[in-house]
Amino acid sequence: MAWELLFTSDIGLMSLVVIVGVVVIGAYMGKIYSNKMHEELDAKGK
Repeated sequence: MAWELLFTSDIGLMSLVVIVGVVVIGAYMGKIYSNKMHEELDAKGK
């Protein structure tokens, strides 16, 4: 019932969009921060 409500109702679809958006933004920010940390380590190592 919960899955049906999530995928068929307007509120459920909006919630799904928000959940996916938060996960995507979190992964993107994690990648950016990881790259910045590696850049700083490389700069200090040289």
